[in-house]
Amino acid sequence: MRDNEDRFATPDDGAPAVVGTESKTLQFTAPTEFVPLPSRGHFYPPGHPLHGEDTIEMKFMTAKEEDMLTSKSLIKKGVAIDRMLQSLLVDKRIQVEDLLLGDKNALTIAARVSGYGSDYEISITCPSCEEKSKYNFDLSLIKEKEMVDIESLPLIDNKDGTFTARMFKTEAEVTFRLLNGRDELAIVKSMNDKKVVREEKNSTSQLKRIIVSVNGETDKRFIEDFVDNLPVIDARLLRNLSKDVSPNVDMNQEFNCSNCGHEEEVEIPFTVEFFWPK
Repeated sequence: MRDNEDRFATPDDGAPAVVGTESKTLQFTAPTEFVPLPSRGHFYPPGHPLHGEDTIEMKFMTAKEEDMLTSKSLIKKGVAIDRMLQSLLVDKRIQVEDLLLGDKNALTIAARVSGYGSDYEISITCPSCEEKSKYNFDLSLIKEKEMVDIESLPLIDNKDGTFTARMFKTEAEVTFRLLNGRDELAIVKSMNDKKVVREEKNSTSQLKRIIVSVNGETDKRFIEDFVDNLPVIDARLLRNLSKDVSPNVDMNQEFNCSNCGHEEEVEIPFTVEFFWPK
């Protein structure tokens, strides 16, 4: 946390003191912290506020941000957490929707810890005995995902936030970028669209969002048609490469079943208790 020596400050604008009183107006500045970015500022294009930055400064959550989390209209629109995070960012040039998904996840966890602490108690089903019980995870133990050596992967880092890879079956040269907050909202909205078949959405929505060009062709309709007709082996290659190069937090943590004693590393699930603890 940053040491805010000026958290309590008095106006110093040269105005004359009020006769007959010694009281001064106090201004409170919320304390801040610098949150490490899993991306370390890589994969943001030159000119972006986070290009080459290791950390991002954000305020601790206050009652103002909690109001955003409990706003029925924001929750209905699915933007409550995004609005809360945007309010916490010190550098207003940075837009939450432009954050790489892994960096956004890191900020989300930091905000939750600053607002409600690191204890995260949820109901979880044991992978062994299938008994459902309450279990407490420690969010302060969450670390960054160990990155894969990009040079060992069958792709080219274009150094502008995009990557190019040759497909196995179609042999097409596909250039793609990493998922960001805007993509996340669009995909969730698509998943909730009853007019679209769920299986089709699951397998294609992400690829249609991240592919920048195919053999140099950038037309959106061409890319969508390419994805719809992409062989499974090529689709899996793209999804796996995207996952490998995406910086993120490691949400896996040790689980110990109180019923059968089974121990296993599980992925901490995001539930309503994450920002709305009982």
